[in-house]
Amino acid sequence: MKQSLKKAQRGFTLIELMIVVAIVGILAVLAIYGVRKYIANAKTAEARNSIGEIAKDASTAFEKESMPGTLLAPGVSAALSRSLCTAASATVPVAIASVAGKKYQSKSAPTTTDWDTDMNTFHTGFYCLKYSMDQPQYYMYSYTGALGTGVVTDTFTAIANGDLNGDGTTSTFSLVGGVTAAYTVNIAPNITELLPEE
Repeated sequence: MKQSLKKAQRGFTLIELMIVVAIVGILAVLAIYGVRKYIANAKTAEARNSIGEIAKDASTAFEKESMPGTLLAPGVSAALSRSLCTAASATVPVAIASVAGKKYQSKSAPTTTDWDTDMNTFHTGFYCLKYSMDQPQYYMYSYTGALGTGVVTDTFTAIANGDLNGDGTTSTFSLVGGVTAAYTVNIAPNITELLPEE
């Protein structure tokens, strides 16, 4: 009877405690990795969503009447009624250092916004696309419109560059589109990503 009572009061051995500590340590490492991956993926979702929206806005801008609102002389034709917006003259923000390991809040005062830089240039940049962000951003955005010799050769690229951890290595997300022979805008089915979690 005394022997069974002693056995019941006995605690864990050192080996059992070491095994439990090792298992808890492994689970903690896996949890930290999973949370880090989840946070990085949440941040990169901004770039994916934004350049997808820029591409859709480029397609919408192509479909609207984009002729200048100037008077035509008799016997003169207007410019093409449908065309892609030409390239933005500046990125938002202007330098990658503004988003390296931090967020950037774009300017929102009327007439001096980052997104409306090209408002005085006909059919150009983010102003033509009617695209802007009013929330702080992790990425620097640019838009290039390469207008060729005819509508069918016109293309555009929406680009997001970032440096989430501020180590100087830049990630790039890009989405391309172009005008087809049927005068419609096709957008690539997938976003090209280079070092997405940097």
